[in-house]
Amino acid sequence: MPDIKKIVLTGGPCAGKTTALVRVIEHFNSLGFKVFTVPEVPTLYSLGGWNYLTPNRQLYYEGERAILDTQLSLENNFLRMAEVCTKPVLVVCDRGTMDISAYMSPEMWDDITRRSGTSGNELRERYDAVLHLVSAADGAEQYYTTATNSTRYEKADEEGLRIARELDKKVIKAWTGHPHLRVINNHDDFEKKMQRVIREISNVLGLPQPVTEERKYIVEVVGALPETIDSDILQTYLVSEPGSEIRLRRRSWSSGKVVNVHNTKKRTAPGEQIETERQVANALYESLLQQADPYRQPVSKRRQSFIWQGQYFELDTYHGALQGLVILETKGIADAEDVNFPPFLNIKEEITGNREYYNYNLALRRA
Repeated sequence: MPDIKKIVLTGGPCAGKTTALVRVIEHFNSLGFKVFTVPEVPTLYSLGGWNYLTPNRQLYYEGERAILDTQLSLENNFLRMAEVCTKPVLVVCDRGTMDISAYMSPEMWDDITRRSGTSGNELRERYDAVLHLVSAADGAEQYYTTATNSTRYEKADEEGLRIARELDKKVIKAWTGHPHLRVINNHDDFEKKMQRVIREISNVLGLPQPVTEERKYIVEVVGALPETIDSDILQTYLVSEPGSEIRLRRRSWSSGKVVNVHNTKKRTAPGEQIETERQVANALYESLLQQADPYRQPVSKRRQSFIWQGQYFELDTYHGALQGLVILETKGIADAEDVNFPPFLNIKEEITGNREYYNYNLALRRA
């Protein structure tokens, strides 16, 4: 059987998904991969006459249920084709199963998934990675348009932009809990957004990538944060060979969901590395803890993730021996691009590239 990787390309309205899909197909075909793309199922139903704004609640319910069943069936059929290929395969889903949940109440979603014999947790685990492209409605309003999608109902006015931003956040929340969820920012240069998509997929495929530094800052919280996605993270570093770094991370959310991820970084050449990660069950997590590096202590922190003016941030508040340290990290902001610092944070010091503040070094036990 060939090596098969399955990813979701999703995002809010007018995020650049269509362009990204074309780039992905061209780029990875040229590298020798067989690329399958699963079409966007809600659009198929909208083009067929179904409208998610229908006042007929039973029609709405049956439409959403049909969309989930069709999504599952299409993905399974593409995977069967992938299994008989003779080269490595990349299956790209134009939106995935969890996107559907953003358009309904949690109670309706639970009912629909139960009738389909599945659950939200099982649906997230179907994919190796989820890439969320931020809507142009948040931080790139001048590029927001409804002209490229005849089935889009959000208008290009202030109310439409507000609805698009809210939908963007709902989709991110739906996928929260996936161990390889990556949020792709808007950029002044759209090409940079596309390059980030290619880079993140390359990481999933285990292709060597240039070492990139996300910008980091020591900050002080001086005001109320916007709506955030909060989680608690415990990182344990394991014994590894020189030139490698092995991290075991347990991440938990208030919903009760817990995800364990085993991550390895290995330098392959100066300025280049291969990074791999896999989700591990609780029993394996506990077993791997026996390999903890005795010279490093676990790192505990609360992470608050949010979008501000089209840019994605992670705010880490450390506990234990690192109590009082608060670090803001940008995600996917280009080197020449300005950071849209939120007004509720006081930036005290930039620490980008300062190895003293790498989590691997923060974990060092001090006498």
